[in-house]
Amino acid sequence: MSDIEKVKCLIIGSGPAGYTAAIYAARANMKPVLYQGLQPGGQLTTTNDVENFPGYPDGITGPEMMIQLMNQAKRFDTDVRDGWVSKVDFSGPVHKVWVDEKKEIHADTIIISTGASARYLGLPSEQKYLALGGGVSACAVCDGFFYREQEVVIVGAGDSACEEAGYLANICKKVTMLVRKNEFRASVIMEERVKSIENIEIKFNTEIDEVLGDGAVVTGVRTINNKTKETEEIAATGVFIAIGHIPNTQIFKDYLELDATGYIINQPGSSKTNVEGVFVSGDAADHVYRQAITAAGTGCMAALDAERYLAAKGH
Repeated sequence: MSDIEKVKCLIIGSGPAGYTAAIYAARANMKPVLYQGLQPGGQLTTTNDVENFPGYPDGITGPEMMIQLMNQAKRFDTDVRDGWVSKVDFSGPVHKVWVDEKKEIHADTIIISTGASARYLGLPSEQKYLALGGGVSACAVCDGFFYREQEVVIVGAGDSACEEAGYLANICKKVTMLVRKNEFRASVIMEERVKSIENIEIKFNTEIDEVLGDGAVVTGVRTINNKTKETEEIAATGVFIAIGHIPNTQIFKDYLELDATGYIINQPGSSKTNVEGVFVSGDAADHVYRQAITAAGTGCMAALDAERYLAAKGH
């Protein structure tokens, strides 16, 4: 038993939700321990420019913002650690967590901020320009602004793809929407809305064969019609992938209530899960907004809920 570490507040995951939770928890003297996970800083580390987070009039890069948030959390003595949580056991009164498959931690409270990962097509050319920050994105609301009055491509057929296509159509000169099958997956109302927008062109049975570029930025896509096998090149400066997100919640599925797609279900108006003392923040529970600012807000909520839980228990 001597090698088991006991902590008051364990935060699983970094990003805006995790670091904000850490700032609030540390200031409340909860001595938080934060494990950064497999992607320290979360999804924002893949975003070159963040222009919509309040307080940054000149914008900031995603990685730079995450370093600032981490340093702010550390300033209040958050114990920020490398490592990923590989297993949990929430079956008893003690919340047990294993880090890197070996270290065991028992926590009075746990704040989950493991986020979600955008689904991508997996094409080498797509991943290349995603890494370069040169025209591939999975968030129209985050990055659409950079493509105003330009021509863009969006891939997807669900409600969120339709919503993002409509958002882009307000900003961009033209939006070409690529739908893999011969029909939408979206609700009828969303489908009708997209079809009624003049500067959206929809191509059915169409997939991206390759993202084209000049080595630094995207210049277009080569598509293939999966019925006729015909290929076509479409000029575009931006490619938006809207085929969904995967919440990073698999390790919690035996203990926490998840929805059909794997998002953690929180009690309405709070960060509480179905397990007492376990709280959730950020994109692990949010499939609607998925913004840095909303993630940060729920990180604050989770820390306040955890603090009240500990106070009620007399800790």
